[in-house]
Amino acid sequence: MIKITLPDGSVKEFAQGATPMDVALSISEGLARNVISASFNNTTIETTTPLTTDGSLTLYTWNNEEGKKAFWHSTSHVMAQAIEELYPGVKLTIGPAIENGFYYDVDFGDQKISDADFQKIEKRVIEIAREKHEFKMRSASKADALAFYKDNEYKTELIENLEDGTITFCDHSTFTDLCRGGHIPNTGIIKAVKILSVAGAYWRGDENNKQLTRVYGISFPKQKELTEYLHMLEEAKKRDHRKLGKELELFHFSQKVGQGLPLWLPKGAALRDRLEQFLKKAQKKAGYEQVVSPHIGHKELYVTSGHYAKYGADSFQPIMTPHEGEEFLLKPMNCPHHCEIYNAKPWSYKDLPKRYAEFGTVYRYEQSGELHGLTRVRGFTQDDAHIFCSPDQLDTEFKNVIDLVLYVFGSLGFENFTAQVSVRDLDNLDKYIGNVENWEKAENAIINAAKDKGLNYVIESGEAAFYGPKLDFMVKDALGRSWQLGTIQVDYNLPERFDLTYKGSDNELHRPVMIHRAPFGSMERFVAILLEHTAGNFPIWLMPEQAIILSLSEKYENYAQKVLNLLENHEIRAQIDNRSETIGKKIRDAEVQKYPFMLIVGEEEEKNGTISVRKHGDDGKSNRTMTIEEFSELVQEEINKTLKQF
Repeated sequence: MIKITLPDGSVKEFAQGATPMDVALSISEGLARNVISASFNNTTIETTTPLTTDGSLTLYTWNNEEGKKAFWHSTSHVMAQAIEELYPGVKLTIGPAIENGFYYDVDFGDQKISDADFQKIEKRVIEIAREKHEFKMRSASKADALAFYKDNEYKTELIENLEDGTITFCDHSTFTDLCRGGHIPNTGIIKAVKILSVAGAYWRGDENNKQLTRVYGISFPKQKELTEYLHMLEEAKKRDHRKLGKELELFHFSQKVGQGLPLWLPKGAALRDRLEQFLKKAQKKAGYEQVVSPHIGHKELYVTSGHYAKYGADSFQPIMTPHEGEEFLLKPMNCPHHCEIYNAKPWSYKDLPKRYAEFGTVYRYEQSGELHGLTRVRGFTQDDAHIFCSPDQLDTEFKNVIDLVLYVFGSLGFENFTAQVSVRDLDNLDKYIGNVENWEKAENAIINAAKDKGLNYVIESGEAAFYGPKLDFMVKDALGRSWQLGTIQVDYNLPERFDLTYKGSDNELHRPVMIHRAPFGSMERFVAILLEHTAGNFPIWLMPEQAIILSLSEKYENYAQKVLNLLENHEIRAQIDNRSETIGKKIRDAEVQKYPFMLIVGEEEEKNGTISVRKHGDDGKSNRTMTIEEFSELVQEEINKTLKQF
């Protein structure tokens, strides 16, 4: 008999060789009907895998992320089979599950695939699915695996990097694929599938390798769920920040300036500035000091910090000076500069904590195929800050940063989020710098702070930065998509590498702890996510312009100007539309531009010293006539609804 421990801590005994499905059946038939994947001692297995030792078992359904991962990975196998049947001679490479769906990278040779082919692939996938083929794992020797893939150089390369005895294949129907495992019981669970797009992708992400075709897809256990997902995708297209950014005249990209280097237009620059001032005001209250560091740094600075060893290959090439052997880098991180700011003078324990904040622009060389609007760029500005504190101040300082992040989210309408404690991968410690003791202290500090603040948090292994663990805030937008926004990191390592010290009460030198934090993350990415979350209808306190004055004809232009001046006296941002267009056309254009209020002025308004107020999104039937003072009060009420107090 073997003892199986379940997530709730209960222990059940089973005969050796029992499967996860047997365990599910012992709990309830309903659970057994819904279980699609499992993990045993933190290793993903099939529901049919025999259990031969004592251990911890977790059962997954479609409602678990791991269940979805197994579902989508299994569908990628079926899609690969369909592609192989429909396009004889193609070479398959890899086909993982991703956050939403899956993809398979395929070398189509001289054959082409386009949107017009999607339907026939989907049709064949569903035909295979309906045959209810079981997914069966089996081991293979390295020699047999290489022989099986003798005509596929991609799979051969993968196999050559594997150790003999660790290689497994997955079979279903007439199809076999090199695979580590993690599948649903059979293809029949797949009820709906959609091929979403195709894109170019270099083999193993290396632009020196051949470009393959990446086929993206998604699948569901119910047709209704696919229909809902496709509706969400249509909504996402309407909210695409690249589309809205152009319509609202916020930012622009120029090939002459360079890929991934956004140009902020006047309205976008005003929006950015308002976000910066909003955070600077809160930071000032929280005791931060503003600093400024240069856009480049000596290569040795990043060698000392460890960034060059970890990311040097992905940075822009060093800038050579006329002085022999002197090299500079475009700044990839602000933290090494802030360490040197701290090092500018000696400190006492009485001076701590020191909180340095900077909206610092950094540069990283992202491959052109990975660039995407403002969410993936080569030059971006971080709302960076670094806190240097004594170990006994760490808990309070970390919790204060959590409060700041929650204030930012609350004021900008991000209410649905999960906190992710990102810790080391204990099976791959070579990825990290520093000693084990400091890592354990840092990880425990973050977990305890998250608990004490009552955060809904999860622990993710392997997601830590190379120099320390972190608390990442995973925010869901209006369409239910998850984004990583704010981040807080505890770092014992950079203070060691930069030899940062302070004099303690014992008159001895001690090492400070460093907290890295960025509530926005980067201004570019944050604006993109905010654009898509709000569909461009920003909180009124953030709007570049809060109202537009629409005159019924040129006869009322002088009164429109008078209204504008009065609004400015009330610190309301507005502008006038004096174009020779119909009022209907002006209203439609103002709706597209997302102005929160349209102020219509004509003979009646001029005579009475009033304005006719129409809200964005209204049909006009609820227009209200009011004075400038009354409108100012209305705007202030709207601001108070969203802008929280810190």
